[in-house]
Amino acid sequence: MNKLKVMLMKRRRLLGPAALVLAVIAIFWVVNSPAVVGVSASARQLPIYSVQRDNKAVSLTFDAAWGNEDTQTLIDILDKYGVKATFFLVGQWVDKYPESVQALSDAGMEIGNHSDTHPHMAKLSEKQIIDEVSQCSGKIEAITGEEVTLFRCPYGEYDDEVITTIRNMDIYPIQWDVDSLDWKDLSAADITKRITSKVRDGSIILFHNAAKHTPEALPGIIEYLLAEGYQIVPVSELLLDGTYDIDNTGRMIACSGA
Repeated sequence: MNKLKVMLMKRRRLLGPAALVLAVIAIFWVVNSPAVVGVSASARQLPIYSVQRDNKAVSLTFDAAWGNEDTQTLIDILDKYGVKATFFLVGQWVDKYPESVQALSDAGMEIGNHSDTHPHMAKLSEKQIIDEVSQCSGKIEAITGEEVTLFRCPYGEYDDEVITTIRNMDIYPIQWDVDSLDWKDLSAADITKRITSKVRDGSIILFHNAAKHTPEALPGIIEYLLAEGYQIVPVSELLLDGTYDIDNTGRMIACSGA
């Protein structure tokens, strides 16, 4: 709208009333043209919500920011089924529970970055974003000895600068397309229903490590996925190799001819 006002002010001295009305209509059409809007929308930077796969592969992910009630229980359940999941850890959580970070690593679970202090990332400067990510990764790597290559935004919040900055750090920004909503203390049955009704090839499923009914729901969810022919893999194994695009839903897709 600011652009519209500037353009009108420049033309007001040159155009009569009728011509001015026509100019307003023309400018409004250009600014709101689907082609113009489409270009702007297509430039939006999105994290990876899911992955286009030619096989039935999915990832189970767990965010760890506050409590630590069930981390070992979740590890034991995953181990029972031979499943490797991805845990996104907040740096302050790593400070409190280094033994759990080591346990996750020893169990072969993949560990991703969930920021150092769990801030609203879109409110931070580029330097603050880099600091949040770098500090958390440093803490994880000091314990596991493994490079951290995945990042999940706290609260699922982001903007173009956040995603661009993360990618410039050679880190994949990871979201999800299936949300268990386990943090709302849904029953195990409701959590299971949400997952089984929404999962598809290439889904990234969100849980939390300290949610009330997740340990109760997890075995049945894993059994359902395996029975349906899904392969359950860490996020890094779900991602595509080579050149890729992110479509307007956040789905990672292979480039044509890649």
